[in-house]
Amino acid sequence: MTSINRFNAYRIMWVFVYYDLPTDTAKDRRNAAQFRKKLIKDGFTMMQFSIYTRHCASRENGDVHIKRVKAFLPPKGEVIIFTLTDKQFGMMEFFRGKSEAEKPETPQQLELF
Repeated sequence: MTSINRFNAYRIMWVFVYYDLPTDTAKDRRNAAQFRKKLIKDGFTMMQFSIYTRHCASRENGDVHIKRVKAFLPPKGEVIIFTLTDKQFGMMEFFRGKSEAEKPETPQQLELF
C-alpha cells in the first residue's frame, strides 16, 4: 500500500461520541465523570459539552476505539457513536454566534510499522 492511499481523506476517520447521562444522584454523577475521563484517556477531545471526537488513521483503528467506548458504557443514559471520513469532517461549518468560527485543527498522526 502506498503512502498516498494510506492517508487518503476518505480512509482517515473521525469517531464522534455524543452522550446524555443522568446526574440526579451521586452515583449517576460519578458514572458520568468516569465515562468522560475514560473517553479522554482513550484520546478523545471535547468538541462541545457531551460531544467528544477522536481522529483515527483508518476505519480499522476507529473500530478499535469504538469497541473500547462500548466496553465502558455507563449503566444509564444515552450514548451515540458514529464516524465520519476526514473528507466529510472537512466539510463541516463551525459558528460562534453568527460569525464563522475556526475549524478544529486536524492532528498530525504518524504510523509506525
